[in-house]
Amino acid sequence: MNIAKPAALLIAATALIAGSTVTASAVAGPDGTRVTSTQQVAEEVLAGNQKPLRVTDGKVVYDGLTVTAAPKGQIGTRDLACGYGHLCMIVKGQKFDFYKCQTWNLTNWTGDGPFTNNQTPGTVAKFFNKDGSVRWTSTAYQAGTATWDPIWSLRPC
Repeated sequence: MNIAKPAALLIAATALIAGSTVTASAVAGPDGTRVTSTQQVAEEVLAGNQKPLRVTDGKVVYDGLTVTAAPKGQIGTRDLACGYGHLCMIVKGQKFDFYKCQTWNLTNWTGDGPFTNNQTPGTVAKFFNKDGSVRWTSTAYQAGTATWDPIWSLRPC
């Protein structure tokens, strides 16, 4: 008989009754895939950039970027909601909303996802290879789906 699940539930219940908090860095979703927090994804893919200015429940704010969980129904959409003057994309289930003109270094930026370049018309966002050469560009206004790997850095403007 496998007692792992009942034992884990008993430990969590005991901790709650005792007034302790149990924090998990990642949990399994209903289909068994790993679910990661917004902050974990932001720290993973933005390693080497400045630290966040603020981390609140489900939102990580940098100087020029906000990372939030992707809105339901928008992970696979081709027209991602994005404020005027912003470059938005979904990577690893998180919405990255860039609004400052600077170069962002990226790590482990993988998968496919929607993007919307809703900056001033004609503004060119650049996505770079590991060697710094331009992999592809997006001229505002443009929306679609992109393959993020391998993108090593980006400059929204």
